[in-house]
Amino acid sequence: MKLSDTLTGEKREFKPAGDVVKIYVCGVTPYSASHVGHAMSYIVFDVLHRYLEYRGYKVRRVQNFTDIDDKLIDRALLQGMTVEELAGRFIDEYFEDMDALNVRKADEYPRATQEVPKIIEMIAGLVEKDFAYPSNGDVYFRVTKDPGYGKLSHRSIDSMRAGARVEPGVEKDHPMDFALWKGAKTGEPAWESPWGPGRPGWHIECSAMSLRYLGESIDIHGGGQDLVFPHHENEIAQSEAFTGVAPLARFWLHNGLLLKGDEKMSKSLGNLVSIREALQSFSSDAIRLSVLKSHYRGPGYYSDQALAENERALHRFRQALQAPVAAAGVSSKLDATIYRERFISAMDDDLNTPQALATLFDLARDINRDAEAGFDTDDAQALLRELGTEIFGLTFEGRQVEVGSDKAVEIQSLVDLRIALRSAKQFAEADSVRDDLAAMGVTLTDASGSTTWHLD
Repeated sequence: MKLSDTLTGEKREFKPAGDVVKIYVCGVTPYSASHVGHAMSYIVFDVLHRYLEYRGYKVRRVQNFTDIDDKLIDRALLQGMTVEELAGRFIDEYFEDMDALNVRKADEYPRATQEVPKIIEMIAGLVEKDFAYPSNGDVYFRVTKDPGYGKLSHRSIDSMRAGARVEPGVEKDHPMDFALWKGAKTGEPAWESPWGPGRPGWHIECSAMSLRYLGESIDIHGGGQDLVFPHHENEIAQSEAFTGVAPLARFWLHNGLLLKGDEKMSKSLGNLVSIREALQSFSSDAIRLSVLKSHYRGPGYYSDQALAENERALHRFRQALQAPVAAAGVSSKLDATIYRERFISAMDDDLNTPQALATLFDLARDINRDAEAGFDTDDAQALLRELGTEIFGLTFEGRQVEVGSDKAVEIQSLVDLRIALRSAKQFAEADSVRDDLAAMGVTLTDASGSTTWHLD
């Protein structure tokens, strides 16, 4: 099994350092609803976790919540809530969203506010080693003390300095020095420390959590590409400086960003789609399929049209899994071993989910072909369900729409329109409506003079 490592820029053979694969994944800042960009990242690392276990490894995965942050403080103030209340609300929603997407839970979900003693311990150790220094109630990491600073993002300190800006009133030895501890401001949550009341900086929390729950060196550190610099770069610097142990992580895995059209999906552009909004129109399987169709290191693409196509594609899987047992009991000549080997070969090549997914579609096609010919396809069906559910986290279930809901009313109105067009012998127009329904993931069944529908 080979994985691409951002630090070395190479695709290398993966073997854990010990008996358990230790994985740390950076989590959300819970100040608003989780969006489909978050879904992309956590589906990727869910599939990684599932596949490692499928290959026989024991896995321990830790994922944090950044529950103290400028955005959280500002949003809580606007909504008249405490930071703790706001974070708690969106953490609860996050878990509900992940359950809806069939993302399995990590082993630990530490929160920054609950790890302050460990964070203070690390900062104090860095100050003692002269890797950090206090300044007016803040504490900063001294980047010039670390000769390897910039190795993850492949930048030099001089090139970083060219674009660095220092906020007015902030006193640093070097523009690239970053905050480990932020002195308290009026009205903000604060904890006591050797440098006065304040709160943790963003980067130090992940180092403290990774150290506490996984140890000084881990196998895989994951997150989105937008975290390479400065977050992960700073994690390496402060962790390795504190422990004296390198590497912090033997592999750095970064998933690509999610695009909507030609633009990155982001709050600043106003083009975010929340996970809950997406699930109102599309199944969790369709959303997972969107992630699996792209290699995790490349960009992902979100569009209603693509998700509707995924709903139709998923119908092919369900047809294959529901193929009837052959009356004659003649076994299919499909060799499940060949498909399994193709699937594993793709996944072993840096989690090549597009190629692995193509193998499942080939398997579904061949199952449907042999079933129509009257062969028994039980073994092949079992393999399709095994790989699809255990590794890709698909449920192979259709979407449920409540009778009387806006979605159900919309679908039924289009079905009634098609019936009327067919009665008027306007078949081309009726077929066009059927195509529209298919794009929404609706399958029609015409039988005994009536039409029924269901969502794939």
